Amino acid sequence: MTHPQYCAASAASAWPARLDLLQSLSGLALALFMWLHMAFVSSILISEDVAWTVARFFEGHFFLSRPQAWLVSAFVAAVSALFAVHALLALRKFPADWRQYRIAARHGSRLRHPDTVLWFVQVATGFAMFFLAPVHLYTMLVHPDLIGPYESADRVWTGGFWPLYLALLFAVEVHGSIGLYRLALKWGWFMGRDPRAGRRRLRRAMWALIGFLLALGLTTLAAEIRLGIAHAPHAGERYVPSWERAGAAGVDVEQRQ
Repeated sequence: MTHPQYCAASAASAWPARLDLLQSLSGLALALFMWLHMAFVSSILISEDVAWTVARFFEGHFFLSRPQAWLVSAFVAAVSALFAVHALLALRKFPADWRQYRIAARHGSRLRHPDTVLWFVQVATGFAMFFLAPVHLYTMLVHPDLIGPYESADRVWTGGFWPLYLALLFAVEVHGSIGLYRLALKWGWFMGRDPRAGRRRLRRAMWALIGFLLALGLTTLAAEIRLGIAHAPHAGERYVPSWERAGAAGVDVEQRQ
């Protein structure tokens, strides 16, 4: 008499979960970096001297014997690698062909859920960033010394980068804010005891964050354009902070006397 042979079901692979966690962590790191990036760039709203100080800090101007622009390139390279990893991981969830897109679109139209719409918005902004972000990252990678009040303003206006930065601003801030909202839902952050109320709070926080970052970014871009227009006749001239100009003027006066 033979007995049936029972085979234990093979354990499901843990790699999809690991890749999902890596995608979440890389997205969170990029979102936090973009907050810091916005803070650094918007320093031009305080003064040109502050913007110069922030730019030179990342070159080691204040703690090395001489500035090292390659430090900026190294940091940009690290951010670019993180961006590439996150993009590759996110592609796993993109519709791979027209048939999959039609299925996803039909599914979304039937559900009529706001979070499904946000997913589609995040896919669209992520797709746009595939083409927009590498241009900016490559520029910063090969020209790390051209970051500063005049240098950045010349790139924005005289260099014609302002349409790229305008599109990138909307794509990055909308994509990142939606991503943080979806991360909070996925991992149960800040949900409280009532999931529905927690979802509403998170959605309000997401829209407030989008509004704040877009307002700050547009104000900063407008300031860069105004400075670029004013400096256009002298495009290419490096910015010299006010205290160095004052010191040079004092030396010149002494020499004339």
